[in-house]
Amino acid sequence: MAKSQLNVSIVNIHLKKLEISQEKIKYRGISKRKKNHSACKESDQSNFIESFFPLPWTIWPYEAKILILLIGIWSIFGICILGSSSWWVASKEMGNWAYFLKKQIIWTIPGIGLFYFVLHTKIRNLLKFSRIIFYILFLLIFLTNITGITVNGSSRWLELGNLRLQPSELIKPFLILEASNLFAHWNLIKNDKKFISIFSFGLLILLILKQPNLSTASLTGILFWVMGLCGGVKLSSLCSFASFGVFTGYISILNNEYQKLRVTSFINPWEDQQASGFQLVQSLLAIGSGGLFGQGFGLSIQKLQYLPFMYTDFIFAIFAEEFGLLGCTLFLGFLAVFSYVSLRISIKCRNNYTKLVAIGCGVLLTGQSIMHIAVATGSMPTTGLPLPFISYGGNSLIAYFFIAGMLLRCSLESTGFIGMISTRKSLN
Repeated sequence: MAKSQLNVSIVNIHLKKLEISQEKIKYRGISKRKKNHSACKESDQSNFIESFFPLPWTIWPYEAKILILLIGIWSIFGICILGSSSWWVASKEMGNWAYFLKKQIIWTIPGIGLFYFVLHTKIRNLLKFSRIIFYILFLLIFLTNITGITVNGSSRWLELGNLRLQPSELIKPFLILEASNLFAHWNLIKNDKKFISIFSFGLLILLILKQPNLSTASLTGILFWVMGLCGGVKLSSLCSFASFGVFTGYISILNNEYQKLRVTSFINPWEDQQASGFQLVQSLLAIGSGGLFGQGFGLSIQKLQYLPFMYTDFIFAIFAEEFGLLGCTLFLGFLAVFSYVSLRISIKCRNNYTKLVAIGCGVLLTGQSIMHIAVATGSMPTTGLPLPFISYGGNSLIAYFFIAGMLLRCSLESTGFIGMISTRKSLN
């Protein structure tokens, strides 16, 4: 009896062992399927990410990886600052605190789409069709001086139905491309072609001055000067052009009471702080009240309609009031990193065209930012120059995304994996 019970218990043990082994096999099968499924999922995700970019992420230069991170931070940070600086005036004047914020986000969507398009387009192809768009926008700038909308004494906008265009902002990426076309092989270009191109650029600057828009004209002149210097133009010639540009700006200030007032108020804004110096005085008060650590995000006082144009031309003053000296120092450090990365990209470029495009993109974005900060801090006369990716404005935002896309594309082409075959063919 005891022996039979023992046999039954041994059989039961074997059955349990068999069940356990079967469960193990079943579990291994399930876990294997799960691993395969997760691996497939990861590969699908990586394929999706790689399909978004023209080059696999793993072989991106480190400058390109840093650059796309900086552009993302700059644009997201800009939307936050714009929302903080514009909500009061939007609620009072538009009846909706998010009016300007929503419009900026709406403009960001086509801006990102254009960024994606430029990222997937060879710089060589952009250089080919840039001339047509450049002269179309050149014509539109000419029309702004005749039929443009005048706001605050300056005619910079064209109205096409419900759409407002500012050609002087939209032309900026094509200025870089056309300057690259001219200066990439400066010593090999015939003199008549040089004369026509320089005459076109000079006439463009004069048309922008005529609006009047001294800040954009100055920025355009600086851009051409730096790209000409990097392209091998003689320093004596560049000094002559610079002297002529300064003289032209001086004549423009003398002939425009609007600009003359801004220069005199810049020299001593406290002399007439209720009229011509009002804007700069309020900007300095905003920056000064920020102190070391700032009033806090969203807690600016000057944006309560004390400071004019607080969400466009003087948005840095609101930023300084809310984030203080520490925040301003970090932002200047951010610009320094961005300019360093841009310089590294231009050094690594494999031909003169992409090298000059990268230099132009870096100079325009960082140069315009520094000029905006200089205006807000009273370091240069008051001008209507937006802060890239931060100030409100759809036309300027589109132009900045285009420029950022070109800079990133130059970095990707520096690897030699894309954009080089057609360049070699065209040079042969």
